[in-house]
Amino acid sequence: MRIPEPTQTPDGPSYEGRLLDRVDEEVVDQGAAFDIRTLMSRRGVLGLAGVGLGAVVLAACAPAASGGASSTPTPTTSSGADAGSASVTEIPDETAGPYPGDGSNGPDVLEDSGIVRQDIRSSIDGAATADGVPLTFELQILDLANGGVPFSGVAVYAWHCTAQGEYSMYSSGLEDVTYLRGVQVADADGKVSFTSIFPGCYSGRWPHIHFEIYPGVASITDSTTAIATSQLALPQDACAAVYAEAAYDGSARNLSQTTLASDNVFGEDSGALQVATVSGSVSGGYAATLVVGVDTTTAPTAGAAPGGGAGGPGGGGQPPAG
Repeated sequence: MRIPEPTQTPDGPSYEGRLLDRVDEEVVDQGAAFDIRTLMSRRGVLGLAGVGLGAVVLAACAPAASGGASSTPTPTTSSGADAGSASVTEIPDETAGPYPGDGSNGPDVLEDSGIVRQDIRSSIDGAATADGVPLTFELQILDLANGGVPFSGVAVYAWHCTAQGEYSMYSSGLEDVTYLRGVQVADADGKVSFTSIFPGCYSGRWPHIHFEIYPGVASITDSTTAIATSQLALPQDACAAVYAEAAYDGSARNLSQTTLASDNVFGEDSGALQVATVSGSVSGGYAATLVVGVDTTTAPTAGAAPGGGAGGPGGGGQPPAG
């Protein structure tokens, strides 16, 4: 039998649009969780036929999700005080990418005093500030293992790229910069909020924000304790408006070359549970919200994807070029 070969992507090796859980192992050795997720796509049925999953193949008979080139799916969850309901679905596990800054791939900002902060536009020491269109983003974390109640007390570490598509602590010239990274502790409603800038769009990825969720702030110094790792996707209309600004030179071109459906992270379902609700304007700034269901009864399957330099083909994509 021919062993399926992975495809090298900006965020690491993938197969049928899914990033490998075990980057050093063959596709057929990724484990049952990966195999089932792959088989849930129609393409995966043919690609993995005969690897021994038997009746699980039947799951692939469900209708495939559709998404056009400019589709912006509406999350099936609701936002606000009534979001804690049985209808909320667990957020998909996603890669933390090669630039996590959590110690799993080199630099570790979570060891730094001052990382627990709401405004992440400046470095922790205040020496540098990221420029861009203002963005406030709020995540509401719900505890699905306990009926979807607000998951108060969990710590959320969020990070994203600059307007130029570069990552602090990794990109050339930004190795000593710590902006666009921070931790907040969920309040009684399970909510965390960050003041930041709208991230740029670099080649090979849809505009996104990474986040990891930890049991509490005391556990953030050990990345292996994260109970969920995922990404927030930004809707196309807001991205198009922001990327018309000079500070985002190159982002509009990169956005035109990818879609939610083709993105190697959001592509399986076009980010159905990960596209944020966004309001605002370029002149006044934007606000993004996303409901995040976390089920602690399921084992996390995501995490960092070491390998590749910042902006390189084996890393997080090519930053926009002027």
